[in-house]
Amino acid sequence: MARTALRVDAVLVQAVIAGALSFAHLHDLAAAAGQDGWKAWAYPISVDLLLVAAWRRLRSGGSKGPAWCWFVIALTASLGANVATAGLLDLDAVPAWLRILVAGWPAVAFLGGTLLVHGEPKPETTRAPEAARPIPDSVLPASPAPQLPDKATASAQPSATTVPPALVAHARKVADDHRTRTGTPIDTTTLRARLGVPLPLAEAIASQLT
Repeated sequence: MARTALRVDAVLVQAVIAGALSFAHLHDLAAAAGQDGWKAWAYPISVDLLLVAAWRRLRSGGSKGPAWCWFVIALTASLGANVATAGLLDLDAVPAWLRILVAGWPAVAFLGGTLLVHGEPKPETTRAPEAARPIPDSVLPASPAPQLPDKATASAQPSATTVPPALVAHARKVADDHRTRTGTPIDTTTLRARLGVPLPLAEAIASQLT
């Protein structure tokens, strides 16, 4: 447990030292470029905040292209200040192009921070499909009740299928044989199978056997 705490403390100390050195280098470069007073102290904060915003966007998911772009820009500004103050640049005679970059950094940082924060895509919410509501019976058109013909009307209508008398006689023999063997009258399906005739003709024959 003590070793874990010691390791965490060591990492924190290292992060504090690195951050303080980078902060001081950015401050010295901004001051050498003509940004005196509180403005020189604001530059390191601006660079670090842009780094944090870009890193947060990278960790949040979504499109990572813009986040990587601004992360590289902020990292270049921080790394460039560290290298420039290592003796490679005469801080008493800063070139004009570097003064222009330092003076234009606030606008760049503001643009990057705005795009990273307000350009973050919002998670899409999907609406659950609404359940189909049953249509009230009052809206549906009333369907007329089917009219079934009564027995008198059905018996009065002539059969549409004409059955030859010889076929009726043969069917009667088949029906009598079926009654003798089974004890029950023959049904239309069995009669159709025994005679090998279409169903309408079998129904017409069965109606004449009754």
